[in-house]
Amino acid sequence: MLRQVVEEKLELWWSPEQVVLWLKGTYGDDQEMYVSHETIYLSLFIQGKGSLRRELTDCLRTGRAYRRPKVKKAPSGKGQIVDPVMISERPAEVEDRAVPGHWEGDLLKGLRQTAIGTLVERHSRYPMLFPLPEGNTAPAVRTALAETVQRLPEHLWKSLTWDQGKEMAQHAQFKIDTGVQVYFCDPKSPWRRGSNENTNGLLRQYFPKGTDMSLLTQADLDKAAHSLNGRPRQTLDGRTPSEKLVEVLQ
Repeated sequence: MLRQVVEEKLELWWSPEQVVLWLKGTYGDDQEMYVSHETIYLSLFIQGKGSLRRELTDCLRTGRAYRRPKVKKAPSGKGQIVDPVMISERPAEVEDRAVPGHWEGDLLKGLRQTAIGTLVERHSRYPMLFPLPEGNTAPAVRTALAETVQRLPEHLWKSLTWDQGKEMAQHAQFKIDTGVQVYFCDPKSPWRRGSNENTNGLLRQYFPKGTDMSLLTQADLDKAAHSLNGRPRQTLDGRTPSEKLVEVLQ
């Protein structure tokens, strides 16, 4: 039964660490339903008798059963933002994630520079996605962002942190439209949007490089977001982003 459960979760693109968190939360101290994440990785790697199915390796985020050292790449310049409010001016409550309502955002690029918008709430790690069928120009992004803000209660939208991409050139008008303050990261500092960067990496499982993002509908994006929001997170003590957001809403 343990093997069957592990395979089912891996097929949902859960990481071995997320599988272990879920097993602990569901089965407690039942030793028959315990396995370490390293054992899962090893089973995928050896792919021998009694190990997990070979094709499950493709379900891992990286598509491999071993991990390489991370090498950070500096992003290229994206143009100038007029009168940006820098991340250094962001309230202290944003940094410790104790107060909900502070978001990180970015674009996820695809074929021929098509893109979708990605947002992650820092307190709950809850992602929201929005399509950009008309392109990723500043007016298109501002309009789509403003519409996305309306999907959750007003008290869950206090601030938004973005990099200095030219798609946010109309940030001042966005603040007027929604009341949401936009803060900008320093150049070459994607780690200041760590939750969003991690989520964008996970989203490549659903939307690989080369995907024509302009063809994706809101329903397509909601399906992917629902899947991500159902994965247990170690940073949330084994709870899912959906469960954490429900706590906030209640």
